[in-house]
Amino acid sequence: MSNVLRQTFSWHAGPPAWGPAVVAGFGCALPLLLGLFSAHPGFLWASLGAFQAAQANPLHRLGMLRMLMLCALGACSAGLGFWSASDPYASFMIFAVFGFLLAWLQRFGSEAGKLGIGLAICLCLGQGQQGLGTLNNPYAIAMLFILGGLWVMLLAFGLRGMHGLRMWPYMPRLISIFKVLKRHARRLPQQKWRLHALGCTLAFALSGLIVNLAELHRGYWLTLTVVTTLQLQFQGSLVRAVQASLASLGVASLLILLGYSLQNPTLMVAILLPLITVCRALQANHYGLFVLQTSVCFVLLAESLTQDWQFPQVRLFISLIGVALALLVALLLYGLEHWLQHRQLQRKTSAS
Repeated sequence: MSNVLRQTFSWHAGPPAWGPAVVAGFGCALPLLLGLFSAHPGFLWASLGAFQAAQANPLHRLGMLRMLMLCALGACSAGLGFWSASDPYASFMIFAVFGFLLAWLQRFGSEAGKLGIGLAICLCLGQGQQGLGTLNNPYAIAMLFILGGLWVMLLAFGLRGMHGLRMWPYMPRLISIFKVLKRHARRLPQQKWRLHALGCTLAFALSGLIVNLAELHRGYWLTLTVVTTLQLQFQGSLVRAVQASLASLGVASLLILLGYSLQNPTLMVAILLPLITVCRALQANHYGLFVLQTSVCFVLLAESLTQDWQFPQVRLFISLIGVALALLVALLLYGLEHWLQHRQLQRKTSAS
């Protein structure tokens, strides 16, 4: 029996984390329920901030520091996305910077990459939610995001107290953290990282620009499809690139089908809260699975209080554009990589 359970949960680290899962569930439940009763769009941002902060485990040594960092940086990312939605040049530049930042953080290991994907998702949601509600101030968006994160941190302090831990643990030396990060960065070949950084920067910048120029409502269906597809490991294979694109399109179609079949914010919240709790308890350790898991929960949170599910074809069309853009960038990178390899081979042949 123990071997079966070990094989079942082998895709995530350790046993199910039910303590952080309860914190995530209650953290998202309060703003979502308040949003249902009041219909105020600000509670949606509070729920997004709560879920972003709940990605950290408060029982770990750096859990509270990571929770604070996720909350603060996520609020800045959402505010920047909301602010850039009114200017195509700002959208292009900010999305390009975040695409490069995501690729740069991935150099330092999967945990740093998880931080980067969280910030990229917050940026996409900030841009995609612009113009959908009565809020039009990016500073208000960031503040509401932080309030949701602070609510989760309050629950996390209670969880640490129940386990008899210090409210704020001792911090390690920054030098030791930098050494570990540098060790991770040295493992990745420079040429491979540069191609990945080029792809993330180009695809993310183009996705933000397309959403802005086409004035797409809920444009995060496009931008999140692009960033999620590119985070799946292609390993220089066109077959894997097509498979990743089809997987992203399939997940987006399932989410659209779920929203269209329900068309009820109350039912959506009733399904979403247990899903968030289970996903946080069984948080994926593999980077690609974590990206899919987190993106699904963020999208459902962003769509949980919406009333316009009677037009699912619009969301599906936007997702198709995102898949096509991600696949186009993957093809460009594939061709560029093979051209560089052929050029290096010619240099070695001429030198010998």
